[in-house]
Amino acid sequence: MFTGIIEAVGRVASIKLSGSDALLRIASGKLDLSDVKLGDSIATNGVCLTVTALHGDGYSADVSGETLKRTGFAKLKAGSAVNLEKALLPTSRLGGHLVSGHVDGVAEVQSRQNTDRAIEFWLKAPAALGRYIAEKGSVTVDGISLTVNAVDGPRFLLTIVPHTQGETTIKDWQAGSLVNLEVDLLARYVERLLTPSSEPKESVTLDLLARSGFLK
Repeated sequence: MFTGIIEAVGRVASIKLSGSDALLRIASGKLDLSDVKLGDSIATNGVCLTVTALHGDGYSADVSGETLKRTGFAKLKAGSAVNLEKALLPTSRLGGHLVSGHVDGVAEVQSRQNTDRAIEFWLKAPAALGRYIAEKGSVTVDGISLTVNAVDGPRFLLTIVPHTQGETTIKDWQAGSLVNLEVDLLARYVERLLTPSSEPKESVTLDLLARSGFLK
């Protein structure tokens, strides 16, 4: 598990394709790897990767064909910047929200606008994921825990403060950028628990919550 609070920005040192899979080598920049061992997890642009080798300047990890299909990793190349976060410890502060590192899909940045010291981005999620994104709720984008400030169907607004701009890859986003999206864990599990597996999937609505005893 992760928090979505980025610890460092690294770079793709190399990516080698092997059939439908890939071997990714990351130069980890200022990320402290002194307590990392083989088999540990590091979120790389929001994707939970298992460390298969440690180097003086970073680590390597295998990337499956499934991950390449579901994320923006297929567009990574040598030199690409990536957000990095080591796995959550039981004693860590939960500064963001609970993040699994299992990307649900790819969102597209539709617009970028500077507002005083902040930057506002409108992103469009895949239609099937839009219902999990709520105004003032949490969402993970390229591994970053962010607050949703407005929602318009599958589109959602993010307002990025200077600190986040300086500590992540967000400063590089432009209209047309593709980013990894993980929706809030609670939204997915609430829907699953309230929808009997033998029936067609029903979206979480006020009526459904009332029928299930959550509202009176």
